[in-house]
Amino acid sequence: MTLNFTFDLTLFLSTFGLIFLAELPDKTAIAALVLATRNNPWAVFIGSASAFVIQSLVAVLFGSLFGLLPPHIIHTASGILFLVFAGMMWLRKQEEKEGSKEHLSFGKVVWTSFIVIFIAEWGDLTQLASATLVAKTHQVFTIFIASTAALWASTALAISIGHHAKKLIDPILLQKIAAAAFAIVGILLLTGFWD
Repeated sequence: MTLNFTFDLTLFLSTFGLIFLAELPDKTAIAALVLATRNNPWAVFIGSASAFVIQSLVAVLFGSLFGLLPPHIIHTASGILFLVFAGMMWLRKQEEKEGSKEHLSFGKVVWTSFIVIFIAEWGDLTQLASATLVAKTHQVFTIFIASTAALWASTALAISIGHHAKKLIDPILLQKIAAAAFAIVGILLLTGFWD
C-alpha cells in the first residue's frame, strides 16, 4: 500500500463532515460536555484535543489494525473508567456540600480530560472511520487533518454547551446530572449497548 501525504480539499471536507456528525452524539462528546460543567473549559479542550491528536495518528498510521482488539475489552475498560469518574464526581459533590471548595488545578483537568477521552476513543466509530478512509483512499495527511479538526470542532461545541450550562443550572444539581451521565455511559459501555 502506497500512502499519500498530499492534501485533497474535497476529501478533507467530506471526511470532516462525516467525523463531525458522527462525533456529536458520541460518548467522548458527552464526556467533554460533562467535564466542562465543573472545570476550566480551556483545560478540558487542551486535554481532549491532545488525546484526539494521538488517537487520529493511531487511526491513520495503523489503519484498521487496532480494530483487531476485542471490542468487549475496549468497552469494558471505557465503562469502568466512566463509572470511576461518576463516583469521583458524586463524592466531590458531597465534599463541596460539606464546605470544601477544592477544585482541580488546570494541569489536573488537562490530564483528567486527556485520560477520559484517550481511553473512551479507542475503537470508537470515528476512529474506525478514519482508519477505514485511510485504507480506502491512502490519503494519510488529508484524513488525519480532517478527522482531528472535526473531533476538535465537535469537542469545542460540547465544551461550550457544558461551560454555559453551569451558569444556568444550580451547581449541586449539575453535579448530580454529570455524575449520573457518566454512570449511564459507563453502564451502557459495560453492557454492550453503546458501540
